[in-house]
Amino acid sequence: MTDDVHSAPARRRGLPTVPENSLIASVLLSFLATAGLFYVNIMAALVDGLISGAGLSAKQAGLVASANVYGAALGALTAVFIIRRLPWRPTAVTVLLGLIAIDLISTLVTGPELLIAVRFAHGLIGGLLVGVAFAVIARTKTPDRTFGMLLVVQFGLGGLGLMFLPRLVPVFGPGVLFVALAAFSLATLAMVPFLGAYTAARKVVTDGAKPPPVWIPLGLVFTAIFLFQAANMGLAAYIIGLGKAAGLPLKFITDTLGAANWIGALGSVIVVVMGVRLGRFWPIVAGLALTLAGTWGFHFSHLPWVYLIANIGTAITWAFVIPYLLGMSAAFDKAGQMAALAGFFSKMGLASGPALAAFVAAGGQYDGLINLSVLGLALSGFAAAAPALLLDRQRPSG
Repeated sequence: MTDDVHSAPARRRGLPTVPENSLIASVLLSFLATAGLFYVNIMAALVDGLISGAGLSAKQAGLVASANVYGAALGALTAVFIIRRLPWRPTAVTVLLGLIAIDLISTLVTGPELLIAVRFAHGLIGGLLVGVAFAVIARTKTPDRTFGMLLVVQFGLGGLGLMFLPRLVPVFGPGVLFVALAAFSLATLAMVPFLGAYTAARKVVTDGAKPPPVWIPLGLVFTAIFLFQAANMGLAAYIIGLGKAAGLPLKFITDTLGAANWIGALGSVIVVVMGVRLGRFWPIVAGLALTLAGTWGFHFSHLPWVYLIANIGTAITWAFVIPYLLGMSAAFDKAGQMAALAGFFSKMGLASGPALAAFVAAGGQYDGLINLSVLGLALSGFAAAAPALLLDRQRPSG
């Protein structure tokens, strides 16, 4: 049915469009959502490249990265207010062109203060693109599955970036990092014409009947997303220092993190395959329980095998749980505004977790950081439980 609806627009543009709820469409939408925030997936390479290649201090490089993420959070929030007013495709094309331009400009900027401002601007329009992409994903038949594919793309391409980009910086300079980001946006730009229309669902007006209130469950979903991302990223930002403090060799630590980044994609693959056939409540409960166990295991990082399993296990569960949390926001609003707002809370969590962790981990207080992460994850689970049960009860039986 989707093909019939959109065949005419496709012929007018002279290009075929992929079926809106197909696996190929999920891949293309995943690239669209990744393009605005891909620097997060190669953050370690970006920060290290700015330090070793551009001569920035660790603090300056960290501020550049932070400015990018906080700009993205503001951009995602802006998307909430424009997504129903502007057509998503021209907006996405315009933003992608802007991202390419700013990434190319970034290759010419050397001063840390100016680079912070430029990358904040990049984050702002990148976050807008992510918000638009999240809203479009919410209009698909199975947004949880598409969010799962999003994590597969991010883990897979992020692993490639972390593997090769640090080796290119000594040869081509730090500008190669921004050229890589521009190239990714250019590739995504070429995919946009092949996506369907994804028209926002119209509100159904009934005879004076009020729709059930959703702001309370949505607020719980947003809280769960923020806490989950903050708890995970706060610990992940200091995971190398944790390993060093536990007496582990640096090579073992980096090899472990590399393996975890790749293997972690399995969590999202499971979501893509399974979807919501088992509902959302039990997958989220199971995923969070395993995440709590793995995170608590970091207390025993002096045992190399525990550090290895904890990193791989939490990477898998991180990639497994977050698509369901984002999918819940989409399930409450098929127009996509709430999915865009969920993107804002996700980015605020990703940015705020490391900021809070910086104070807790001061002086090597990693046990306190682990405990704080466990607490945040547990609270996230409590917040997610009620809306997950509500959506499961609303699912048609059979």
